[in-house]
Amino acid sequence: MVKTVDLISPIDGSVYLSREVLTREAGFAAADKAKAAQADWAARPLAERVALVRKAGEIVGQTTDRMAVELAHQMGRPVRYGGEYGGFNERLSYMADIAEESLAPTVIEESDAFVRMIKHVPHGVALVIAPWNYPYMTAINTVAPALIAGNTVILKHAQQTLQVGERLAEAFHEAGVPEDVFQNLVLDHDTTSALISERKVDFVNFTGSVGGGKAMEQAAAGTFIPVSTELGGKDPGYVRADADLDAAVDTLMDGAIFNSGQCCCGIERIYVHESLYDDFVAKAVAWANAQVLGNPLEPETTLGPMAHARFAAEARAQVEEAVADGAVAHIRTMEADDGAAYMTPQVLTEVTHDMRVMRDETFGPVVGIMPVKDDEEAIALMNDCRFGLTASVWTRDIAAAEAIGDRLETGTVFMNRCDYLDPALCWTGCKDTGRGAGLSKLAYGALTRPKSYHLKKG
Repeated sequence: MVKTVDLISPIDGSVYLSREVLTREAGFAAADKAKAAQADWAARPLAERVALVRKAGEIVGQTTDRMAVELAHQMGRPVRYGGEYGGFNERLSYMADIAEESLAPTVIEESDAFVRMIKHVPHGVALVIAPWNYPYMTAINTVAPALIAGNTVILKHAQQTLQVGERLAEAFHEAGVPEDVFQNLVLDHDTTSALISERKVDFVNFTGSVGGGKAMEQAAAGTFIPVSTELGGKDPGYVRADADLDAAVDTLMDGAIFNSGQCCCGIERIYVHESLYDDFVAKAVAWANAQVLGNPLEPETTLGPMAHARFAAEARAQVEEAVADGAVAHIRTMEADDGAAYMTPQVLTEVTHDMRVMRDETFGPVVGIMPVKDDEEAIALMNDCRFGLTASVWTRDIAAAEAIGDRLETGTVFMNRCDYLDPALCWTGCKDTGRGAGLSKLAYGALTRPKSYHLKKG
């Protein structure tokens, strides 16, 4: 019996597309093709691999209008934001720019007696399991440097954004990357786990839930296959007494609400110095009330539906539980709120860390705001979390921001910005966010293995 998956559009709950799931045998055959193609791909000159990846990026850039509409249908982001090509291209281009330097051998000695060096060789077949919330940008984070480094790639995209995987495959193949070198596959959980546990792949990059990350590590147990994970967060912002209040409100609220709050490094908790707290809350409430919830295909819409009704149900449940425990919800239900995927953004005060909305990942357009008396209290609350992806500090004092950042249990520290991924900096996390090294020079270290050469002359 043929197994299929349906992509349900959050716009109206209709089936946007259906795809057949590969059988275990077909998935294994695809992995075998990737393994057979890897040596020839790695043997190509680095400049050639870089050029092909750049060409694929250019091809994706020729269809940005289509991208925006298709993303609206698949995961609900309003078309007014124009898709993801800006960030996609920034990341791909940077990784291409630094490839030669990052992948060059580390020469320890080159003398009349010895050549000693460390080469950076590809793992082999890289399995990239990408999420739906930023489906182009999160995929390219690993796909581009993996291919450039000489790996072949199997992409398994999220069910909610199956079409993105297809579009990427079309672009890479049109650019000249062989079909066996970059494959987009529709796989179920069992086949995915079997590919890992039976060592049909050589590296795994997974972005998704904590439960999904645990499943990847369990599948890889005893195989010694490296598993890189980025499992979300509960990212905090801290507004110090000397902060630019208006800039803090605009940026932190955008970080909390943009993309319907469905951002890996979105702001979910805000701590404000007590001297600014009342003003911050008033401005944050006004900011949220100014959003236009509606059909993402309409140009006036600033906030579309969440990607799936079940995601919105979890966010609503956290809000309802918090209110029942004494939190104050400041935003009245908007007209377009249908109780399903279309969800009113929410600002909560009188929250505590006893509430799930301040502990568990919400991944929706909801933010809790608490007053703090000083840096010490803010640091303690920011670290009181099982996740550690990013943290945002708002201050005019860069030395203070760095000192606070040194004490935060997080992967990235921002000052006066948030919800951004700089391709020159390592994208990483700690605690239940998982462990990985995406982008920057360190990504090439993660996507290759060191191979040492100790060559005695004569």
